[in-house]
Amino acid sequence: MAARRSNGRTEIHDLQDRHYGDLARFRYALRRFLRFSENAARRAGISPTQYQLLLFVKDSDGTGPTVAELAEKLQVRHQSAVGLIDRCAESGLVRRRRDVHDRRRVRVELTPAGARLLARLVLEHYKGLGELGAAIPRPLPFRVPPG
Repeated sequence: MAARRSNGRTEIHDLQDRHYGDLARFRYALRRFLRFSENAARRAGISPTQYQLLLFVKDSDGTGPTVAELAEKLQVRHQSAVGLIDRCAESGLVRRRRDVHDRRRVRVELTPAGARLLARLVLEHYKGLGELGAAIPRPLPFRVPPG
């Protein structure tokens, strides 16, 4: 067990081998899940990034995300998000529509085909989450010393 300081925080020199091992096992489980996810998307005929886009579109507040919102969630540049949306639209998975309140703004929504494909992939992904969840280490109160 890491020694606690009077302030309740763990110092960097209090780390034990188990802390490194816990994090290493989590990173391994995370990488396995990501590989599983990438392969599942490819088996379904789409790229892993297209799967993420579909997931983020479905997770919007019901109005459909904007291109800028999708770019942020995907952590890509605006023009990269536009190209990804184009590829998904060409495949019949999403469609664009003008925002009803601001006609300058474009929103993205799933098509019925995109929603069906996403539902199949989400079910498959939930099957793979058990290993990842079991590997999540408990948070470590940690203070990085100045310097």
